Amino acid sequence: MDVLIIGAYGSAGVAVATDLVDAPEIDRLTLVDDGDPGGGLCILDGCMPSKEVLSAGAHRFQARADHRVTDAPDVDLDAVVGTKDEHIHNFAEHRRAAVEMLTERDHVEFVHDTARFVDDRTVRVGDREYVPDYVVVATGSVVNVPGLPGIDDVEFMTSADVLDATALPDSGVVMGFGYVGMELVPYLAEAGGMDLTVVEHDARPLDEADPAFGEALLDIYRDELGIEILTETYEERVEPTDDGGVRLHTDRDDERATVDADQLFLFTGRRPNLDGLGLEHTRLNPDPGWVLDTMQARDDERVFVAGDVNGKEPILHVAKEQGFTAAANVRRHAAGEPLVPYENVHHHVVFSALGVYPYARVGYSAAAAEAAGLDFVAVSREASSDGVFKTKDAAAGRASLVVDATDGTVLGYQGLHYHADVMAKTMQVVVETGMDVRAVPDRAFHPTTPEILDGLFRTATEKLDG
Repeated sequence: MDVLIIGAYGSAGVAVATDLVDAPEIDRLTLVDDGDPGGGLCILDGCMPSKEVLSAGAHRFQARADHRVTDAPDVDLDAVVGTKDEHIHNFAEHRRAAVEMLTERDHVEFVHDTARFVDDRTVRVGDREYVPDYVVVATGSVVNVPGLPGIDDVEFMTSADVLDATALPDSGVVMGFGYVGMELVPYLAEAGGMDLTVVEHDARPLDEADPAFGEALLDIYRDELGIEILTETYEERVEPTDDGGVRLHTDRDDERATVDADQLFLFTGRRPNLDGLGLEHTRLNPDPGWVLDTMQARDDERVFVAGDVNGKEPILHVAKEQGFTAAANVRRHAAGEPLVPYENVHHHVVFSALGVYPYARVGYSAAAAEAAGLDFVAVSREASSDGVFKTKDAAAGRASLVVDATDGTVLGYQGLHYHADVMAKTMQVVVETGMDVRAVPDRAFHPTTPEILDGLFRTATEKLDG
């Protein structure tokens, strides 16, 4: 069996290659990627460099916000970017080396060039043509630039630009307040000292969260970070100003207004990277639903699509798991066996408020449980109820727990509080193993931030037993 992977440096592509490389039925494995230097989105422009810069902003924020500390330090943007670049260079080099190690097998080839479909069965890579039995597309995603009137007439900065910025202007207006915006807006405000105005289409951010979490996040961003957020507001058009800045025209309840700033920031999400792939020469039609849950393309049973490029769930750990699913299903299809769909328990972390107050969700929110028709009990707890958060000067936020009303199975957890990202793994184990909330150990230990979990467990148990 001959398999060609387009996008071999990314998380999904590496997962596919790793799973297939030593499979006995694989006669030829061709790995293709035109990345320069190569290493995948997460390493070069995504989660890893963003956490690097956020940590610098977090140190200043915590020092500035703590009344016990005087003379909050400045953030040296040159040092931040320099350190980030050094670390990312090493991470990317490690990824490339891992891919190159795969080519030590005689049946594996890596081609550092651009791949393009010529027809349903043929892929041209540089000046060579391949006709593999299966093609796996794992080309990731690219920045989504909205078709807003005037957008071509102004300069804007994307997330990648922010990660490389060693100087920032005095003011900015932000379009896009999803997970990218929620992470980078506080960095601009804290590390760059910028006056920021954010446009949010909905009544609150955090679409996947129960409403109380979005409200809590707004309070933190407005009160503690000093960021102006215009909710239920829509962009109409944008234009340059005479002084080299930008003017954004907005609409809220049919009331027009303008926002002037030095810089426009686009954190408007990402879209599947299908540009130049030549899908127009194939039967593939990348409309909604073009990739099945098995990672198999709907229109061509010998094409599999994994990671951000399939438009399903653009998250690193999901991309890797989808890659393993795609690889397994390539082998199943070749053997005439039924394919297995990719399924996962909802597990997201947003490093909101510079990661000082991250948002984490594992499993069901209350709204999701209600939409699914489940019989459940939901309990919540404010971070300010736990003294340990106060002693760490991080008492904002909240947490909630959803459990089955009949048997006490823990169905979901949400946290927007200090160390919520760390607790997410514990809660993933609790949710994925189907633990009864009454079976979770309630034991004394030295006071730490997970006390908020114990409080949720106790309250849920009381509701079930009461």
